[in-house]
Amino acid sequence: MITPFNDEYFMRQALQEAMKAVEADEVPVGAVVVANNQIIARAHNLTERLHDVTAHAEMQAITAAAEYLGGKYLSGCTLYVTLEPCVMCAGALYWSQLDKVVFGTRDEKRGAGRFQQQLYHPKTVVTNGVLEKECAELIQLFFKNKR
Repeated sequence: MITPFNDEYFMRQALQEAMKAVEADEVPVGAVVVANNQIIARAHNLTERLHDVTAHAEMQAITAAAEYLGGKYLSGCTLYVTLEPCVMCAGALYWSQLDKVVFGTRDEKRGAGRFQQQLYHPKTVVTNGVLEKECAELIQLFFKNKR
């Protein structure tokens, strides 16, 4: 039996969150946290709305998932995010001990992947390039329209 619940499916859900960010004139990054093929948290960037530089989609999703689970560790969970996490978010993801992080497109300027050291928890599997074209186009169009 083929299940519709795969990395592409959940990344599409994260892209829906990124579209909410566009509508709010936020940088279009969206995220979802999944446990047992169920979305337990949805988030998008809120830095402008909250006047908070730490209100990235990943940070909002971690907080919502921890609240849902009733604990600070997100073992057994996967985070899907449209843009590669920055160093701040990678640090938070490290402490949350997610099983897996899946991101759509790389952030060449601010992404955690620019650094050679291990920024994610050693047990966390990191996958990239899921719906990369769609994720990259959304970010590029947003900034093109800002110029």
